[in-house]
Amino acid sequence: MFSDNKKGRESLEASTQQNRIAQGTTIVGDIVSEGGFRIDGTIQGTLKTPGKIVVGKSGMINGTLEGTNADFEGRFSGKLKLSGVLSLKSSAFIEGEVQVGKLAVEPGATFNAVCSMKGAVKELNKSEQQQQRPRTEAERTA
Repeated sequence: MFSDNKKGRESLEASTQQNRIAQGTTIVGDIVSEGGFRIDGTIQGTLKTPGKIVVGKSGMINGTLEGTNADFEGRFSGKLKLSGVLSLKSSAFIEGEVQVGKLAVEPGATFNAVCSMKGAVKELNKSEQQQQRPRTEAERTA
């Protein structure tokens, strides 16, 4: 009557688990994961994940970071590409090239980066486009 779908449950658990890089740990190289990360150590290289990235006060990333959302209290230097939100706490230090969907910066954070925001762009339908365009002199007097 009830089936136990272990494969489905295992893949769900794997994608929701958080990886942790502890303070005092340095990883040099490329990391690809389905789960999120808590980084209190150092990464030198590339980190790619659809999960959330949290960089603690002692955490540092030097290289490339690609993901969805990230919260920074620590340091980043390199190329940062997020489809979602980049949240910088007051102790954060970011430098390099940044491409995000949304950006939240607390007072005190250092943000020395070339930044582009790639949020969702709403398409205007034809009637909205006509309302947006400036009217000609003939249209105003008619």
